[in-house]
Amino acid sequence: MSASETLIDHALGVTWDATPGAVQDAVRTFLHDSLCVGVAGRNAAHADAVLAMAQGWGEGGAASVLGRPGVMLPAASAAFVNAFQIHGQEYDCVHEPAVLHPMATVLAALLAEAERDAPVLGRDFLAAIVAGVDVAVTLGLAATGPLSFFRPATAGIFGCVAAIVRMRRMDRQQALDPFGHALAFASGTMQAHVEGKPALPVQVANAARSSLVAIDLARAGMPGVAAPIDGPFGYLALQEVSHDLPAALALLARGHAIAQVSWKPFPTGRAGHGGIVATQQLMAKQGLRPELLDRLAYHAPPLIHRLVGRPAKPDMEPGYARLCLPWLIAVTLTRGTVALADFRRESLDDPALLALAARITVVNDGNPDPAAFVPARALARLSDGRSVEMAIDAQLGSPQWPLTRQQHDAKALGCLSFGGLAAAHQPLIDAVAGLDDSEDALASLRATGIMGAA
Repeated sequence: MSASETLIDHALGVTWDATPGAVQDAVRTFLHDSLCVGVAGRNAAHADAVLAMAQGWGEGGAASVLGRPGVMLPAASAAFVNAFQIHGQEYDCVHEPAVLHPMATVLAALLAEAERDAPVLGRDFLAAIVAGVDVAVTLGLAATGPLSFFRPATAGIFGCVAAIVRMRRMDRQQALDPFGHALAFASGTMQAHVEGKPALPVQVANAARSSLVAIDLARAGMPGVAAPIDGPFGYLALQEVSHDLPAALALLARGHAIAQVSWKPFPTGRAGHGGIVATQQLMAKQGLRPELLDRLAYHAPPLIHRLVGRPAKPDMEPGYARLCLPWLIAVTLTRGTVALADFRRESLDDPALLALAARITVVNDGNPDPAAFVPARALARLSDGRSVEMAIDAQLGSPQWPLTRQQHDAKALGCLSFGGLAAAHQPLIDAVAGLDDSEDALASLRATGIMGAA
């Protein structure tokens, strides 16, 4: 079989009742996390402009926008805005080995599709998340070289299509055609990351929106290409430097990928989290303070250096600052953590933070693994002549070091509060917990107040 057939057959074969309990728990956890992050994203930089742009494409329709009760858009437009909001503050969950944010695209596409047509059973909605994340992550894991294209968008669109066809229980050929169409829309490069531009969440948004276009083309009777993944001009040949697809496909039989997804405990690029935690530990265990710091070097794998090793600079955009580890460490040293409110203009322009960040560097340690986040270590030289060090062997929020329930709930409440919807905290917890038995998944979520008509 072709890779497309293998992936679509896998997606269509996912059933909620046969999904292991630990995987079901992970689905509920990251559904809840992603919804809350999407609500907070209504106040992300440029989110209002993105909404206004999408409204210019046409208002009305059946689909809701997270954190904006009363706003209704055509489904494809809602998918675009929701995906932008979920990824717009770099707070959404991530699959580290695949270097991919699977829920920003998959969830945004499912929310939009589920509202524009017949009601969806909660268990079909949840099974679709499993299927979509499996497919997107498999394509990420197939890559054996460094990032060139922006994988959350390029692999993400295939995950979206797989999720929708599973949720709607399409037959095999109906499912293969939109998977083929997705290749025409698979786009997004790492240039936006290099420059720290808000085009990153735009690329994620475009993947979610375009997945609905791919579905609609197939529903209109247009056949899709037959080999969008492994053809000579398919996804892997064009958008990955090197790849090993058979090894990645073999992993499908070993468990569902969402169980290996990591929380983001801080609203920054995931590559910055190790440095933030190392700094927090140096403060707690070694007494490190801003006034004591002479120099700090964070020695980490090449991926970390590439993604967040950029220098701090005046007039940074929030997107640049979220991917600037020297600035993130400076914020941590000053405030003890990094939070959503730290990316407002007054913080970005704070001369004390910029001066402190100038004493911090990221050093490539030569790790041969192009997808490694750890091990890493922070080495600080203090003004009194002492040197202190902290090693990081796991990422906070990873399966090896998961957030506690209390930490998860605190993040969720913080996101809802940032989006002005703190009152939805407990209703949303209850809705996600009971979604398995819901006759209409979106009606259950709308009832919490985080989305839907006024």
